Amino acid sequence: MALGLTGALVLGACATMPPPTSGLQAAHQAIAGAERAEAGRYAPGELSEARAKLASADTAVSTQRMTMAARLAEESQVEAELAASKSSEVKAQAVNDEMRRSTRILIDEMQRSSGEKP
Repeated sequence: MALGLTGALVLGACATMPPPTSGLQAAHQAIAGAERAEAGRYAPGELSEARAKLASADTAVSTQRMTMAARLAEESQVEAELAASKSSEVKAQAVNDEMRRSTRILIDEMQRSSGEKP
């Protein structure tokens, strides 16, 4: 009998769990940050996955599956942060490549003007 009462209390506690509002907000903010980092251009797969998981989290809230909604919101946030990080990495690599190219051009110009041969 005690086990049945405990089970009923656990189920009742799950039913009254509030929506994961802070998790959903954090996911929205992470997606907005990824969009500002141009993840749509540099990490479209990750950004798309973040959006899909956030939509699934919203659906889970509407069907009163708050534990699942919290998990999906967290996964959405992580995907969005990954997308932003990948975008930053790609941009930094492009800047680095441009600096290397510019340095090679400067070295070639200096050697040409000094009469040195490479």
